[in-house]
Amino acid sequence: MRFTVTFLLIMFSAIVVGQKNPAYQLFNESGRKVHFGKMMKELREADIILFGEYHDNPIAHWMELEIIDGLGKYSLGMEMFETDEQERLDEFMNGQITLEELDSLTGGVWPNFKTDYLPLLQAARADSSKVYATNTPRRFARMVFQRGFVVLRSLDEADRAYLPPLLPPYDPELPGYKAMRVQGHGSGHSGENFPKAQAIKDATMAWFIVKNAEPGVPFVHVNGSYHSDNFEGISWYLRQYKPQLKVMTITTLEQPEIDELRPESVGKANFTLLVPSNMTKTY
Repeated sequence: MRFTVTFLLIMFSAIVVGQKNPAYQLFNESGRKVHFGKMMKELREADIILFGEYHDNPIAHWMELEIIDGLGKYSLGMEMFETDEQERLDEFMNGQITLEELDSLTGGVWPNFKTDYLPLLQAARADSSKVYATNTPRRFARMVFQRGFVVLRSLDEADRAYLPPLLPPYDPELPGYKAMRVQGHGSGHSGENFPKAQAIKDATMAWFIVKNAEPGVPFVHVNGSYHSDNFEGISWYLRQYKPQLKVMTITTLEQPEIDELRPESVGKANFTLLVPSNMTKTY
C-alpha cells in the first residue's frame, strides 16, 4: 500500500490472520463466511457502498482502505465532515491548506483523524478521487432536537443548501428510530425529536450521496454503523430519493469469538466485518 500506516496495518492483519486467532472474519447477509475477493466482486457492481464502521476500530479503517484500493475508481463520502465544510475540505484535498488549517477552519477534525481518516483522504488524493462532506451541520441537528423538523422552514436559502429538500420524509415506526424514542432518550418533545435529529443526519447524508454520485463510479460512504444497519437510516433515505440505485451495505460488529456470527446479528447488512471484541482501539 501507499502509506506507512496502511502498510503496518496490512502487515499486522496478515500476520494475525495466518495464526490461530484471526483479526477479522467476513460474513454475507445470510450469515455465511465469505472471502474478501467474493465481497469485492459484489461491491464493484454497486452504485453506493455504505461502510458502517465502529469509529475506534482499526480493522474497520484498514478494511475501508482495502476496499477503495480494490475498487480503483470511486468517489468517497464521509460522515466526518459536515456539508458546510466542503469548501475547506476541497482546499485541503487540493493542497491549498494544511491539516492544521483544516482543523481550525472547520468545526474541528475528529480526535482520531490522523490515524483513521487522514489515510483515506491521502488515498483519494493519490487516486484523483473526489471526496464529499455529507453530514448535517451540527447546528441544524441541534435545532431539530429542540424543536422538530418544522424549525427548518425558518432557514434562509443559503442554509437550506446544506440540507436535503425540506421537509424530509420521515417514518417514526422504523425500528431504529422507534427504539430511540422508546428507550428513554429524553422526554416530552425532546424524546420525540431525538430520532428526528438522527433522521436529519441520515437524510442529509443520503441526499448528498445522491447529489454527487456519478454513473459508473462507485460511491463509498464512511459512516457509523448505526446510520446504515438493518438497511435503515441512510439506506432508507437513499430508497426515498433514488430507488433505482444499487446500494450495498457493510456493518462492523465485535464478538469474543468470530468463527460464527451470532444469530441476532445475521442480516444487519449485505456484509458483516466481524472483529474480536478485544481488538485494540484507536482512541
